[in-house]
Amino acid sequence: MSRGDSFQLQGQMGGVVINAGGSATGPFRWVQIVNDTIFSAFASANLTDAASKLITITHPAGTGIGGSITSFTVTSGVVIAYYA
Repeated sequence: MSRGDSFQLQGQMGGVVINAGGSATGPFRWVQIVNDTIFSAFASANLTDAASKLITITHPAGTGIGGSITSFTVTSGVVIAYYA
């Protein structure tokens, strides 16, 4: 159930840890990059060109991607995806 308040922004809806070779289907509110990460697929309902511009590049550890994230596949690295 989507609450839309600070409860979600703090990650208290839970999440999932995905490492190299893994994929996940949301909906997610935030993907936190734990180790330098490369995605081979990334889908979002509200990030224009995410499917083409967020893949095959290195996302540095400590950064994150917010939005209405529907699915992604991790080629290398580790991320935590927080549910929406």
